Amino acid sequence: MNAFGEAFVYLNDPFNWVRPGGILDLTREHVTVSVLAVLAAAVFALPVGTALGVSGRGSGAVVVLSNVSRAVPTLALLTVFAVTPIGFSDTATVLALAIFAFPPILTNTFVGFREVDRDVREAATAMGMSRRQVVARVMFPLALPLVMTGVRTAGVQVVATATLAALVGGGGLGRIINLGFGQQDYAQIIAGAVLVAVLALLTELLLVVVSALLTPGQRRLSLPRTQRRTRGPRAAAVRV
Repeated sequence: MNAFGEAFVYLNDPFNWVRPGGILDLTREHVTVSVLAVLAAAVFALPVGTALGVSGRGSGAVVVLSNVSRAVPTLALLTVFAVTPIGFSDTATVLALAIFAFPPILTNTFVGFREVDRDVREAATAMGMSRRQVVARVMFPLALPLVMTGVRTAGVQVVATATLAALVGGGGLGRIINLGFGQQDYAQIIAGAVLVAVLALLTELLLVVVSALLTPGQRRLSLPRTQRRTRGPRAAAVRV
C-alpha cells in the first residue's frame, strides 16, 4: 500500500479521531487559535482602516504597515516569543497569527471606505446625518463586501499558517504533520495536510456565506412572474 492509501486508512480509523489528543481535539484547538487570531487582528485593523479610509488620507501609512507586517515571518515571531516570558503557548501562536492577519483586513477596510462614492456621502450629510451616522449607516454597508473579503483572506491564511505552531511546541493540526516528519511517516504527513486543506476550504465557504448574509441588498433570485391573461373589454382592446 502506498502513502496515499495509508493516509486514507489513517483518516478512516475512528480511534485517531476520538482519542485524547486525536484529530477532533487538534481540530478544536486549531480552530480556536485561528478564530482568536483573526478577532485580535480585526480589533486593531478595522478601526485603523476605517479612520484612514473615511479621512481619505494615510494610504502611504497603510502600505507601510501592510508591507512591514507581511515581511515578518510567522515562524520567526513564534521563535522570538518562545524565548520571551510568553514562552511555548497558544498565546504566542495567537499573537503571531494576529500580526499575520493584520495586513489584509487593514488594506481591504481602508480601500472599502475610501472607495465609497463622495456624492453618496454628501447626499447623506445633506439629509442631516452626522458624521458618525454617515459612517455607520451609509459608508459601512457599502464598504462591507470589501471588508469581509479582507476578513475571509485573513481567515484562510491563518488556518493554513497555524500549522507552523507545532514546530515550536504549539497545538493544532500541525502536530500531525510534525509528528509524521519526526517518524518519517509520509502517510501521516499527507493525512495532516489533507485535514488542514479541508479546514481551510470550509473556512472559506463559511466566510463566503457569512459575507453574503451580511451584505445589504437583494440576495434572493426573483422568479419571473407569469403575466395573467387580461379578460373582458380590456383584452378585446388589446387584440384590436
